[in-house]
Amino acid sequence: MSRQDATRGASTAIGSALYGLATRAVRRLPRDMSITSAATLATLHRTGPRRITDLAVIEGVTQPAMTVLVRVMEESGLVERKGDPSDKRVTLVCLTEAGTSYVQTRHQAGVDAFARLIDELADDEVEALVAALPALAHLAELESQDREGPKR
Repeated sequence: MSRQDATRGASTAIGSALYGLATRAVRRLPRDMSITSAATLATLHRTGPRRITDLAVIEGVTQPAMTVLVRVMEESGLVERKGDPSDKRVTLVCLTEAGTSYVQTRHQAGVDAFARLIDELADDEVEALVAALPALAHLAELESQDREGPKR
């Protein structure tokens, strides 16, 4: 087996493990809002205010669907619309304090759930995860750049 085949095999095995872990983690999240709504709030938290058209592209939904989603989150007090100081014709969607609190609480619940599982691992397995942290952080950065594009 060539080095390239071995690397491809490792990439596939790691990708499969990460995908399985991520899908199980998503299933464990509270069902108090749709995944798209929660993802949109998280995007706004990471990147700051965005146009509805940008949010639709990032989250992979149509602009009309994002408009409805934003309206529902606005009525719930999680987001608000504000004018763009650099272009008065543009409206930006921004997190409110309640939206920020929601994202932070949901994030911490996910961190705590993984921490409980990690606490059940053997010491050498925890060490392997610690050693993988830089690669995992870089992987998250690459995925974020691919999905979100440039900041506005």
